Amino acid sequence: MSADPDADARAAGEAAPASAARTIPQLVVEAAARHGERIFLEDGAVRLSFAAFAEAVQRAARGFLAAGLAPGDRVAIWAPNRWEWVVAAAGAQTAGAVLVPLNTRLKGREAGGILRRSRARVLVTLGGEFLGSRFVETLREEDLPHLERIVVLNESEPDAQPWEEFVAAGATVPEDEFRARADGVAPEHLSDLLFTSGTTGEPKGVMTAHGQNLRAFTVWSDVVGLRAGDRYLVVNPFFHAFGYKAGWLACLLRGATVVPHAVFDVPAVLARIGSDRISVLPGPPTLYQSILAHPERAHYDLSTLRLAVTGAAAIPVELIRRMRETLGFETVITGYGLTEACGIVSMCRFDDDPETIATTSGRAIPGIEVRCVDASGIEVPRGLAGEVVVRGYNVMQGYFEDPVATAETIEPDGWLHTGDIAVMDERGYLRITDRIKDMFLVGGFNCYPAEIENLLFGSGWFAAVAVVGVPDERLGEVGLATVVPAPGRSFSEDDVIRWCRENMANYKVPRRVEIVAQLPVNAAGKVMKFVLRERAQKRAR
Repeated sequence: MSADPDADARAAGEAAPASAARTIPQLVVEAAARHGERIFLEDGAVRLSFAAFAEAVQRAARGFLAAGLAPGDRVAIWAPNRWEWVVAAAGAQTAGAVLVPLNTRLKGREAGGILRRSRARVLVTLGGEFLGSRFVETLREEDLPHLERIVVLNESEPDAQPWEEFVAAGATVPEDEFRARADGVAPEHLSDLLFTSGTTGEPKGVMTAHGQNLRAFTVWSDVVGLRAGDRYLVVNPFFHAFGYKAGWLACLLRGATVVPHAVFDVPAVLARIGSDRISVLPGPPTLYQSILAHPERAHYDLSTLRLAVTGAAAIPVELIRRMRETLGFETVITGYGLTEACGIVSMCRFDDDPETIATTSGRAIPGIEVRCVDASGIEVPRGLAGEVVVRGYNVMQGYFEDPVATAETIEPDGWLHTGDIAVMDERGYLRITDRIKDMFLVGGFNCYPAEIENLLFGSGWFAAVAVVGVPDERLGEVGLATVVPAPGRSFSEDDVIRWCRENMANYKVPRRVEIVAQLPVNAAGKVMKFVLRERAQKRAR
């Protein structure tokens, strides 16, 4: 046994035994007993072992109890990825609270709206400035009748309590009171209230429970092969299911080390892979495309990379190949999920052939049902496109205090309508083709942006591509392709259209092309297509 237990675990390729925990408070205690002094959280100079993390969570939970938090109350966190985020989240959940993560890109009015709708009693956030925003200051004009306390993790702010002071107040909470509260959290109790991104409409609060999340991400961890001793650079934001549930929660389940990364910056991520010995780097396709397109990539040590997990409507085969051959990933797993299904629906498997991994989002995770249906809800034959519907333990409890929207999304017999279009093959594997709302009609023909994007990306000309439908007087709608040139590539808009005419059916050919340095993405790395549509509308005026 070496002096570094994490190194021993990595060398052995150790898989953690199945967790018996059914709530997050139980998981924190179990992980401390199982992994002890192995490092769980590493953020700059801060290194918390699993045992030390459990102690920090207990102190945080006592702080929430001292603040008068009752079971089921909401606690919001509005901060970038950092170690305190995880401690505060697990502490709130251990105190019986429901976690409400806030997107760090939100403005004060947007954040205020979620705080009002969730009726959060406590907000944990940053003092000072982050990416040009001052979170506390932006809320000063907001009417927040239910918000009783703002706690800041770093710099002091007027009318806000420092995190250290908040936690210290918990020392007055008796042990039996704390233990009763933590033990009172049940698998069916809500663990979180995640508001949908709002890139296509008004955000809605998605309610999910402790038990279903732990079950779903035990499966996720098993399928991707996350190991004890893995070092996981969490670039995906903690406010998103990918960074929270498939991020630090999965690491807690498997004994892996969480290395939070606050803001995606290609040189910084490349540098950290080598310096922090990163073995696991999940993210949206744009993350890997940006890394591959970086001109200085070859100067960085990427030899520790082992596991990548990604997913999107369509992932080009070429991207998967380059992730393996150029970036050196041993394993690339693709999957599909949405917030309303705990973030996970289907996944490829280790023994799937490379083409399956590159061109599908896998098959249903164990214990759930997935179908593709037509507009009347009837399952379509295999090989034909239909809306993906899901039923099983991963389906949300509903939208928070919105029974109408819940009923519109979940059928009485439990089927969740995802709004995504896919083709299911004879094996049950899904090929996601697009969002129903993103599909557009050109002269009566259905056009799926993801299909066109995949064709364009296969040319090798582009680092990133996004296609949307825009109004056209003659055809009703036509395609607009917004493209980012690959390094060393130079072309005109006419060149792109000419290539499309030579390589795809005429109705699929974008009639307009915009060449840009980067696509607009939200903090979760998703392309904000509504921004592209708005730009097109402004140019048309």
